[in-house]
Amino acid sequence: MNLSLEGKVAIVTGGSGGIGRGLVNCLAQEGCQVVIATRDASVGAEVAEEASQAAGEASLQVTDVTDRAAVETLVSETTSRLGGVDILVNNAGGTPGPSTFHEAGLDAIEAEIDLNVWGVIHCTRAVLPGMVERGCGSIIQITSNSGLQAEAANRVASYGGAKGYVTALSRALAFEYGPSGVRINCIAPGWIVPWDPSHTGEGSFWNRYGYELFGTPDEMEAAAKTGSLFNVESQRIRRIGRPEDIGHLACFLASDLSSYITGQTISVGGGAYMP
Repeated sequence: MNLSLEGKVAIVTGGSGGIGRGLVNCLAQEGCQVVIATRDASVGAEVAEEASQAAGEASLQVTDVTDRAAVETLVSETTSRLGGVDILVNNAGGTPGPSTFHEAGLDAIEAEIDLNVWGVIHCTRAVLPGMVERGCGSIIQITSNSGLQAEAANRVASYGGAKGYVTALSRALAFEYGPSGVRINCIAPGWIVPWDPSHTGEGSFWNRYGYELFGTPDEMEAAAKTGSLFNVESQRIRRIGRPEDIGHLACFLASDLSSYITGQTISVGGGAYMP
């Protein structure tokens, strides 16, 4: 299927690993000019080189999305170098780790909100003026099943609350900016596992505690096949998700084939969430 994304300019935040790598590779394969916005320069450069072997191209701009000035520089430099931003994928996010809500440190909660909420606000506000001026644009928020299901937010309540905020914000913005030609949708990943441990940066949930708790990607894939993997045994499609499962949907939502879709949240989690 030709999504007609050749030459489109896309910014992917948190594009240095895990889901971000899948997003960057899929968009580049469709011919997009992808700007990877990440704090991890080393892994980001590796992803850019890998993605640039596809039909499109990818470049790195080291950016902290919690820094409003840095985000404004990201968008202005991208616009100056490549043209207006057609696609924004707000993927940067994460949680410091599981904890009961009353025992979680307030500094950790504030950092979580800065990344998952303010990062989205900064990036969305930065691209909207240009999209409105051109009368077109697609913003895709990578949220989480944690913002949709209580059990998915167990011991990561602040993370679930932050993702719930982004979901509600996106619906409101879709209503507000639809007449201006800007579409805003959310993808809520379930259990998405990198192909290899090297595909994640230092700040990744996987490197901080995920691999230690759940095993390597190969171990998780094997456990999923026996139905014994945490978070997969209750899914109706009993396999682990991969970054491309998110990337393929993002490409569709970025394309004109989805031009009649806005304000929606789609869970990609093997049927773990069925509203």
